[in-house]
Amino acid sequence: MDLVSFGQAALLGLVEGLTEFLPVSSTGHLILLIDLLHFAGPSGKLFEIVIQLGAILAVCWVYRAKLLATALHLHDLQSKEGRTARHFTAVILAAFLPSMVIGVLAYKIIKNVLFSPLVVSVMLIVGGIAMLLIERLRPAPRFHAAEEISLKRALAVGLFQCLAMIPGVSRAAATIMGGMIMGIDRRTATEFSFFLAIPTMVAATTYDLYKNWADLNADGVALIATGFLCAFVTALIVVRTAIGFVGRHGFAPFAVYRIILGVIMLALLLS
Repeated sequence: MDLVSFGQAALLGLVEGLTEFLPVSSTGHLILLIDLLHFAGPSGKLFEIVIQLGAILAVCWVYRAKLLATALHLHDLQSKEGRTARHFTAVILAAFLPSMVIGVLAYKIIKNVLFSPLVVSVMLIVGGIAMLLIERLRPAPRFHAAEEISLKRALAVGLFQCLAMIPGVSRAAATIMGGMIMGIDRRTATEFSFFLAIPTMVAATTYDLYKNWADLNADGVALIATGFLCAFVTALIVVRTAIGFVGRHGFAPFAVYRIILGVIMLALLLS
């Protein structure tokens, strides 16, 4: 395996870490960049999926205190902390359920039909316009913490997340915008998307590894490890700063970026 391939894997890992938790579509960026670089990684889109686990590990590290406290109090049936831990776990699982079911049923269609630069470019533009409209027309927020979200609303956010199975939509954008439509404030919706990413991406990675395990070799594992590490490091920075940025500036800058990138890529592809 040459140094160019490792350099490309590192660059793709950096892009993954920078974009996974922002509403700009990390998968879309990876598909576009892989096409431009002519990156020859592991087959079956395995590289793009597995390096996302590096970004998820960053979330687990940043929120390790909350996740550990939740795990420790799950079996505490009497205390307020125990009730809070169980409700928090329940809403995350409720939001995860739709993508788990639909993802398994639609796996082949998603991989074989939708993973293309043209689909990504169009959905970047459509998603950017939708974000601008939702920012302007969203209802007044009524929920200001993940623990306040009902199971019904969590399930609705999970249904919105399923839109992100179309590359270019963005898992973060779908869950955050869906949350805002359901009356969750910006900061809480953003943080909720972080937590929801943990079971979603762990499940996606496990399923992809199961489907493509036979095609992995030493070179493929080395490239994935390189991208994984770079994604973890950059995602640490993004997770620690994203909520503050969103609180100050909202999502309009991301929407404009999506539209500009989508138009440029669409022009290049159609030319």
